[in-house]
Amino acid sequence: MPEDEAKSDDRDLVLNRECFCITLDSASLRAAIRAEAQDPDLVVALLAARPHLFSAAPVFLSRHDLAAMLDVVAAIEAAAAVPAYQAAVLSWGPAIASHDFGPHGAFMGYDFHLGNAGPRLIEINTNAGGAFLNAFLARAQTACCREAQDASRAAVLDAFEPAVWRMFLAEWASQRRASPPGTIAIVDDRPKDQYLLPEFLLAQRFFERQGLNAWVVDATQLRFDDGRLQYEGRTVDLVYNRLVDFSLSAPEHAALREAYLAGAVVVTPNPRNHALIADKRNL
Repeated sequence: MPEDEAKSDDRDLVLNRECFCITLDSASLRAAIRAEAQDPDLVVALLAARPHLFSAAPVFLSRHDLAAMLDVVAAIEAAAAVPAYQAAVLSWGPAIASHDFGPHGAFMGYDFHLGNAGPRLIEINTNAGGAFLNAFLARAQTACCREAQDASRAAVLDAFEPAVWRMFLAEWASQRRASPPGTIAIVDDRPKDQYLLPEFLLAQRFFERQGLNAWVVDATQLRFDDGRLQYEGRTVDLVYNRLVDFSLSAPEHAALREAYLAGAVVVTPNPRNHALIADKRNL
């Protein structure tokens, strides 16, 4: 291991063991919410009802552990592209997964546990939550020492929104859509009752900043008519899918399923993404 990486790993071990000075700055968090959210009072109330949504302190990740995680992710995604592997896992997947419209799955999540033996993969989530919340939280952290300040000022924070937007545009373009999307629906079952509703609202605001009409939608509010997926009579171009019905087989998801199979809407993540990558039988 290069000397600078070894020093970085040592620093992160020390920070995890001894540094307790980075804490959640609640006042800064509320101020950030009021600057960011469309309905800040609602989001503040939602967070008050979810006192454990945010961790009070961070965990520091060494370069070595990060590299090990990325190696695992690269190996999984390389295997998932092999035709023989695809044939094997699709043989036990739902029929809808055989349709390949192009998207790879936005916010594919690889969950690792950290330990003395290094990171260990425990789960893969196609509809992983937390990205918008974590980026938001990082800007509301406070630190008391130089090492912690350096660790919490990663340039990736400034790059987060452009990277997310590029990811969704890539998902859109992968389904051979030439013109950019104009609308997006963030879809879940009973989203107002979901624990991660604050994230849905942050995501909605993010998409609006990119110029889209964005809605947080219960799947039962969708209709497939005249060859278009519709929400309250308006065409939905892109669906950010947060459903845990990975095959879209539930009766209440019929409209989304029909529109997806017709290629009338770009859905990410979609049933194929789950079948190839996240189905626990694959592991």
